[in-house]
Amino acid sequence: MTSQLIQAVEQASSALGLLQATQALASVEDPAAASCLVEVLGFNNPGAAVAAVDGLIRLGPQAVEPILHCLDPRNYGARAWAVRALAGIGDVRGLEVLEEALATDVGPSVRRAAACGLGQLRLEALMIEERQAVRLRCLEALEAGCRDGEWVVRYGVVFGLEALALLVEPMGDPYQRAQRALASLSQAPAEDTPVVRLRAALALRRLEA
Repeated sequence: MTSQLIQAVEQASSALGLLQATQALASVEDPAAASCLVEVLGFNNPGAAVAAVDGLIRLGPQAVEPILHCLDPRNYGARAWAVRALAGIGDVRGLEVLEEALATDVGPSVRRAAACGLGQLRLEALMIEERQAVRLRCLEALEAGCRDGEWVVRYGVVFGLEALALLVEPMGDPYQRAQRALASLSQAPAEDTPVVRLRAALALRRLEA
């Protein structure tokens, strides 16, 4: 069945046909569909790309290697969608891509997705020392993201910082650094966008509860 659905994606002759075929392929949640879904990310069809991202996220860790293997720095659109997929999956193998996206991607929505993803990496399978090292890298990337020029990115950074702080030892250094970063985003004139200040203040209240 999956092979037939893949064939339908490959033979789609219209934007609507590609969208419907991709939705059908994504719904089966078969690891064999991952490579085809990754290919769809590079097509000029945002609707199909959203469906492909949703399908890859549902596949979880099984989709990470196909995504990383097919990343094409020359195809910005595909890379941007891939960042969203990796952020949603939360696998540590996507760490470097998320770090780079938050620091350098030209698209604010992509940087925002990367910021959210850095706060939600699933590290249960790692040794304690490895977890600490990865969370430190995430924290440093998010601290730098506090200075992003786009408020939507800083909003994502708030989300990432809160999620990260909830996973580390309360009152430890990473926790305190996350709190300080949130505090800076909760106050004017350091943060000039009210919605970011409000979201950062909410995060602080949640951490202190």
